[in-house]
Amino acid sequence: MPAADANFEYLEHANQLKDWMEAGCKPAEDWRIGTEHEKFGFRTADHTPLSYDGPDGIRAMLEGLMRFGWQGKYEGDVLVGLSRSAEAGGGSVTLEPGGQLELSGAQLANIHQTCAEVNKHLAEVRTVAGELGQSYLGIGYTPSWGLKDAPQMPKGRYRLMTDYMPTRGTRGLEMMYLTATVQVNLDFGSPADMIEKLKIALALQPLATALFANSPFKNARPTGNLSERSLVWLDTDPDRTGMLPMAFEPDFGFERYVDYALDTPMYFVQRDGGFVNALGMSFRDFMAGNLPALPGEKPTPADWEDHLTTLFPEARVKRFIEMRGADAGSWQSLCALPAFWVGLLYDADTQRQVADMITDWTQAERDALRYGAPVSGLATPFRGASLRELAGQVLKLAQRGLAARNFSDGSGGDETQFLHTLQETVAQGQTPADVLLAKYHGEWGEDVGPIFDTLAF
Repeated sequence: MPAADANFEYLEHANQLKDWMEAGCKPAEDWRIGTEHEKFGFRTADHTPLSYDGPDGIRAMLEGLMRFGWQGKYEGDVLVGLSRSAEAGGGSVTLEPGGQLELSGAQLANIHQTCAEVNKHLAEVRTVAGELGQSYLGIGYTPSWGLKDAPQMPKGRYRLMTDYMPTRGTRGLEMMYLTATVQVNLDFGSPADMIEKLKIALALQPLATALFANSPFKNARPTGNLSERSLVWLDTDPDRTGMLPMAFEPDFGFERYVDYALDTPMYFVQRDGGFVNALGMSFRDFMAGNLPALPGEKPTPADWEDHLTTLFPEARVKRFIEMRGADAGSWQSLCALPAFWVGLLYDADTQRQVADMITDWTQAERDALRYGAPVSGLATPFRGASLRELAGQVLKLAQRGLAARNFSDGSGGDETQFLHTLQETVAQGQTPADVLLAKYHGEWGEDVGPIFDTLAF
């Protein structure tokens, strides 16, 4: 366990949970950037999804990546992921439920390093994929295959979630098996800084959804929406999703977030390399030694951390803040997302300006953006204008924040270069989804097949 956990082996009181989260506070010079991105594997020849087993399956990809210094992670004797030592670059490769391959990157100091990490990972994947007849697709929702086609990865937590999701909403299985995202994890300096960063993250998450909208298809047809992935989350599990209105209330802090997490039913507990079914049970009962699945046992900090990973609001808090609103996309977007958020939140003056910008937004306005952005993207109305105009203002602030950081690539370029793809999106008023739809209705002759070549890494 981390050093911050050394004061307690077992968790019995809510203040211990708060202390665990608050231990994530760091001085600004120690803030880092962690990027996670998912992608769909498919057979290059026929665009069908990859199974876990078989000579061209996901396991073969994981085994192939081991030549680059990755070490296997197992559940029993089943290979379910990879990790790499800090000396070798750090990070991990994991499997999402439908075989989406995810890189959880190392904690890095600047976007130049983040983008280099992305490019290195994709190069490794391409090397192995080429040998296996595979390719990987950067998109938010599978364009042509559905639940009946999607493979299931042999991970214990996913088997539990598959049973539970249909009891809480109608689209939870789609979320698990048919969607992919890119996320960035950022640090905070104090409880007050966490609160301000989370408010900004929640308020502007719909803007990120619009800028990165890249999932306009389902079952090989346009859905009428620009981010089908984002819409899926509106009907997945109301206990653990949403815009967290409490973050904007005067008494919000780590204590309120702990209460929110404690009121969210559990999924599982990890024990002895496996997963104990705790679906619908209470972490409060767990702390009292009254968890039906493990009578008499009390949780460890690792159990609490696991539980926090089962909460899915648009931005969530652990020992850092995780931005969750963007569709998976092109390799440029994988560098653009951390640049967007780092520019807004890692320069104090810029963060203050952004906080002032959103301070009078109402919950009704934030909710309207959350529901509107996945449908209409940058055209979504907001205060007599649209998200396109807001995006222009916010990107100027992000550029200012990145310029103030003054991290050079060694050739005279700073981190602002990674915003160019977003600036082009706003200048044209066309999200990635809009571009795909134009091609679908034009040169592709209403065929989604070309997407696989166009968006393959």
